Amino acid sequence: MNTLNEASTCVLRNGLRVMLLMFTVSTWTIPASEAGELLAGVAKVDISEPTLPANDPLFAKALVLKQDDSVAVVITVDAVSIGGIGFIKDDYLGKVRKELEASLKIPPMNVFVNASHCHGTVCADVDQKTVQAVQEAWKNLVPVTAGTGISQEVRIMENRRLLLKDGSEADVRHAYSMPRDEDVASIGPVDPEIGLLRLDRKDGTPLAVVYNFACHPIQGAPNKLNTADFPAHASRVVEENFGSGVMAFFIQGCAGDINPVVYKDVHSPRDSEPFGTMLGLNVMRGLKTIEMSDTAQLKVLNESLALPRAKDMQQRIASIEAEQARLLKSLGGTSLNFKTFLPLYVQYKVSPEFPSYYSHRYLLEKANGRDDLVKMDAENTANMDAYLRNIQTMEQLTRLNVNLALLKKHLAENEAAGSETLDVEVGGLRVGNFVLMTFPGELTVQVGLNIKQASPHRFTFVAGYTNGYIFYTPTATQRMNTGYAQEDCDCLVGPEWQKLFEDKVAAMLKAL
Repeated sequence: MNTLNEASTCVLRNGLRVMLLMFTVSTWTIPASEAGELLAGVAKVDISEPTLPANDPLFAKALVLKQDDSVAVVITVDAVSIGGIGFIKDDYLGKVRKELEASLKIPPMNVFVNASHCHGTVCADVDQKTVQAVQEAWKNLVPVTAGTGISQEVRIMENRRLLLKDGSEADVRHAYSMPRDEDVASIGPVDPEIGLLRLDRKDGTPLAVVYNFACHPIQGAPNKLNTADFPAHASRVVEENFGSGVMAFFIQGCAGDINPVVYKDVHSPRDSEPFGTMLGLNVMRGLKTIEMSDTAQLKVLNESLALPRAKDMQQRIASIEAEQARLLKSLGGTSLNFKTFLPLYVQYKVSPEFPSYYSHRYLLEKANGRDDLVKMDAENTANMDAYLRNIQTMEQLTRLNVNLALLKKHLAENEAAGSETLDVEVGGLRVGNFVLMTFPGELTVQVGLNIKQASPHRFTFVAGYTNGYIFYTPTATQRMNTGYAQEDCDCLVGPEWQKLFEDKVAAMLKAL
């Protein structure tokens, strides 16, 4: 009797496995399509950390593209990076690709995962939920038409690098204070372009919108809760207003040195929603000008590039330490402290000519052949100037201290790597006229502008933060900045990286 029960149980289990396999295969069956027809499917899964109160949800969104035997997967994740820093672990990309290859036979190198670079907190099982999103998008594949276009947004961002009059550069961060206004000569560029890919179902209803834009999503919400920042608000504007069932995908661009505008404002709460709303409205304006085509071709490239690890970090560290020693030596004594400096400073700024009393008292002293107030004013002014010099020296030291720590961290990382090069993925995706190049670093904006200008394709866009994370990748000029900024010091590679990368992209663009 027991043997019969065991046999029955075994048959039942095997039957369930077969049924599950049949269900899985039928679930992921691709709809019939004509030769050359482009298919697309979309899905999203909430990846917010469930234990944290949220201002808005964080998502992993998946766009699956298929044409004949070619397939590409574009995944956008509301997270700071794909490994490296933040809450997504270094094995995330490998896990996602391995599971998608096993379940859907998608080539690993055809999977592109872009982090928005928002500083929200994602759940621990973000890899599993990402796979779930792709599998659901695969089930949702439908024939589509495609169109490409551009729009612009100039109001919500600024370049955070400041060119100083001494030829060095500083950057705008909350980690340290700003340089003096009188020391600033000019600012760096921004990229106002919004790159657009529109995918419509064959009945003309929008299915997906991909938009590429460069700006750090670090504005946050007034309530300080978990947030996907301005990309979430921009995508919501598109999804709620452009068409029923459309899904918007934000692709972060070359935002390494691009901040939200008025990033250091201290007079109003930091709120990313107005920025997202402005961006979303301009995305929609651009989408309405796009002409759709049912002959768009899909092409995918993904190549490896060996970048030289920095070899000058010890010299740069020594240079900063020497500057620290010089600045410390320059600190001088003054009879003032903050309690006495501040009211005195205000007093002398309100009335620079007669700070200590009304003008008639100065005139009376002069008539009597005395200059007591004038001499006191000179002494107070000298003490205030000395105190201000100490403050400015302290501010310079804070900038040096923070960036010195970054250099030391990356020196240790490069030494531990045991290799003089760092291997990265450079990806290329073409959908019709839409051409997207990808890179795992925090590209500064000039790199993206260079690539766009040199590209043979009119609609060329560039995404950092994709398929890994190697920290900042500034231009060669920025990398050698003597003033020190985060992009220069929070960097693993040598200045030669830029030409190697731009040359690689140029060759791939020809192939696309």
